[in-house]
Amino acid sequence: MVNQKTPDIGFTHEDFAALLDKYDYHFSPGDIVAGTVFSLEPRGALIDIGAKTAAYIPIQEMSINRIETPEEVLQSNETREFFILTDENEDGQLTLSIRRIEYMRAWERVRQLQAEDATVRSSVFATNRGGALVRIEGLRGFIPGSHISTRKPKEDLVAEELPLKFLEVDEDRNRLVLSHRRALVERKMNRLEVGEVVIGTVRGLKPYGAFIDIGGVSGLLHISEISHDHIDTPHSVFNVNDEIKVMIIDLDAERGRISLSTKQLEPDPGDMVKNPSLVYDKAEEMAARYREQVMGLGQPSAEEPVVEEEDVATEPVAVEEEPALAVED
Repeated sequence: MVNQKTPDIGFTHEDFAALLDKYDYHFSPGDIVAGTVFSLEPRGALIDIGAKTAAYIPIQEMSINRIETPEEVLQSNETREFFILTDENEDGQLTLSIRRIEYMRAWERVRQLQAEDATVRSSVFATNRGGALVRIEGLRGFIPGSHISTRKPKEDLVAEELPLKFLEVDEDRNRLVLSHRRALVERKMNRLEVGEVVIGTVRGLKPYGAFIDIGGVSGLLHISEISHDHIDTPHSVFNVNDEIKVMIIDLDAERGRISLSTKQLEPDPGDMVKNPSLVYDKAEEMAARYREQVMGLGQPSAEEPVVEEEDVATEPVAVEEEPALAVED
């Protein structure tokens, strides 16, 4: 038997390690990579992303929501996307995050919902002196007190689900601001029509007009739309809590405004001042004439008075006092 000498291939363990280093992937913070759950630990998990050392994800980076155990989010041998949070530490280990991916996608989703002018629903989880806090797509949002349309005390709203519209979506400033009021106004406005007569209650009087509650939302009866006769002040015609009939003359869904008129319901100019009962008795008849004479020529444009923010159907106000940031818990 002939002894054969093993050829010297000239490839050492050091050469092999160097080759691995040469072809090792380069990972940078901010990258999104695929990884497989290697080991679940009490407060984190080891993830195989193809690096020389298993990466680590702490429990606080596993979800945009607060969790108690890694098993609520991850399973052994599961493969999914991870966000590289930090560079390698002294042991060559990278830190990963799922929360950052969810956070970025949540902002993308709320921006899309805002662009669609969507109405969303969310439960109040806390209140403060400025308003109420909700979660939208996992992000914390703020409802200013001026945009909460309910007679309940704010603290009684906790756990109540509210319809909401977006007022401000600003990822750079970490602000997500919503309005309950605008959602209710839109829903109510969808059931109303220009030229329709409705019964309302006087809720507030200002020099420029009266605020009328019509089924939970407020419309403005401007002083110029009370009567054909000159009126010095709405106080000369109405009292707070008066129940009156008004006609809708404009619906501005984009700004959440409802404009009202009693002038268009007067059988004769000045009747609203001289004989309001007659105006209310003839309201439906006069409204029908108005629709026939005016609506056929195109929807009239209501006067655009400058009003204060007391009107619950006006434009959203700036966030008050302590706007909650749209950050994850």
